[in-house]
This record gives sequence, structure tokens and C-alpha cells, in this order.
Amino acid sequence: MPSTGDTQSPSSSPNLPSKRKLADLLSSILFRHAFRSDFTVNRGFLRLLDRKVPPSSTTRGVASFDTTLDSSSSDLWLRVYNPLTCSESDRMPVIIYFHGGGFVFGSADSQQIDSFSRDFAREIGAIVVSVNYCLAPEHRFPSPYDDGFRVLKAIDEGSISKSLPENADISSCFIAGESAGGNIVHHVTVRAAEYEFKRLRIAGMIAIQPFLGGEERTKSEIRFGRGGGLTLEMTDWYWKAFLPIGSSRDHPAANVVRSDVSGLKLPPALVVNGGLDLLSDRIKEYCEWLEKSGKEVRVVEYPNGIHGFSWFSDLPEYSMLMQDAREFTRRVLLN
Repeated sequence: MPSTGDTQSPSSSPNLPSKRKLADLLSSILFRHAFRSDFTVNRGFLRLLDRKVPPSSTTRGVASFDTTLDSSSSDLWLRVYNPLTCSESDRMPVIIYFHGGGFVFGSADSQQIDSFSRDFAREIGAIVVSVNYCLAPEHRFPSPYDDGFRVLKAIDEGSISKSLPENADISSCFIAGESAGGNIVHHVTVRAAEYEFKRLRIAGMIAIQPFLGGEERTKSEIRFGRGGGLTLEMTDWYWKAFLPIGSSRDHPAANVVRSDVSGLKLPPALVVNGGLDLLSDRIKEYCEWLEKSGKEVRVVEYPNGIHGFSWFSDLPEYSMLMQDAREFTRRVLLN
């Protein structure tokens, strides 16, 4: 099944698995009861719906463990995944992964995020470092970007890399993330391009349906903004909870295409889009902007991909993403 260059039109009513339909219903309930009109979050209600899983030594061929940077923040910690199918003598790339959740919910030990990270490590053949970053509105912009950059510096300086498996190759790092995590990928990679690391090298970035915004509505926002697990009402709320108070959606954290990265040495990028995602047009604009800025971009679009498909392993786009990410990382590392 092709993942690029596919000219078929997206189905306006895709045949969704019952699990996904239930998830969309729960998403609506979550939004109504957890996210308040004053842009605060009912964390107690969120905890009732967010199933946590501990690290595991054997689950689905991948071992995982938790580690911290330091004692300054209990919210910033890491879950590290090591695929057992690879030999201990094989040097393995490192993927630093940022989860989605509109900057306001989700964690490295959430069941769906843990499951995706585990599959990502096994299918790509990489050490995955899943970052549990601080959430808005308690920690607004630029908190997750600061957290992400702190992780890079800690790996480079050795305070985290000592906890990584011995065959982790930090000279072959990829920054990856989904939705809000895809937004973090962009900003952390841009910041990293302006910093001189001693040992760490960023080989590429993988932005999966990156959460981007702007004041002017796009056609895809208007067309898909009332369903599919993510609505315009939700995205507007997330931006209000994350951006500095009083900021519009044209803030550079959201509307990234208004900034200039032409002078920065950014690594090759894989950007994943979904044909039924309300963010689809913004993601297309983002890819065009990167290309016009002289950056290497590989774009894959799944015509029937709804926002957040990577949380559901029974959707066909899930396995397609694994294949495309595997091919991208291998191609980049061979060059």
C-alpha cells in the first residue's frame, strides 16, 4: 500500500474500528469534563481516564526502564526502550520522542504512548527515549521546549547517556514526536541547530501530524473541524492553555512558518500528514515552507489518516507509519 504519491481522494466517512469510535466519544467526554472554561485542567478527572503502565523487561520484545535528569523537577523524566531483538554489540540510533496531547495531557507512562514507543523501538531498531515533559497550563510556553533541550544537553554531557544501553549511538540521534510532540520536535531541533554539542548529533527529525496553528482558518480546519477525534474547539482551547496569556494563534510557537530558518543547518525531516486531519493544510504549508527555506523534507500523507491515528495500532496507517519511519531513518544513516 503506497504511502507517498497516492492520488486517491480521502474518504469523507472512513470505516473506523469500533475502538476508534469509542476513543472519539471518550475524547469528547474528556474535553467537556477535564478542560475548564478558565483554561485550567481537572487533573483528578484526567487521572481517572489515563491508564498508566510500568516499565517492563520483556513486553513485545522490548525492555524499558525509567530514569530522571535531576531532582529539580518531578514532572520531567524519561522512559527508555531497548529492543531485545538487536545484538548488544550493534550500535543503535537514539530516538528522542515527545508525545502528543495538546501540550496539556498525556505522559510517558500512558498506556497508548508506552505502546507506541515500544513498537517504534522494535520496528525501527533504535533506542527510544520517551520524554515526560511538563504540561500546560501549569507550565506554559516555552516549558516543553526547554525540557526537550535540557534532555539533549543532558545526553550530550553524559548525565543521561550513562543510563542508556551501552550500544546507544548518540552521534545518530533523531528527534521525533506526534501532534503537540511534533510541534516540540520542530522547536527543539531549531534551538539545537543554534547550539554546538560535544558528542550528540541530530541526524534527522520525524514530525508526525505536528500541531500547528494560526488565526486565519484553513480549508481543512473548516472541513474537518467538528470531528475525527480533534475539533477546532479543542485546538483553540489547547493554544489558549499553552501560549503566553493574551497571545493569538499567530504566536511563533504555533504559526511557525512566520519565522526564518533559512540560515540554520536543520537535519533532514520526515513529516507525516493525514488526509482527514483538520491540521492537514497547516502541515502541507509547513512542509512547503521548509522546502522553500532550503531544507530536505520527505512528506508522507495517508489519505484516510485522522488526527491521532498513531495512538491506535489497529488502524492501517499505524503500520504504514512504522514502515516509513524505518525507511527514513535507515536512508538518513546510510548517507
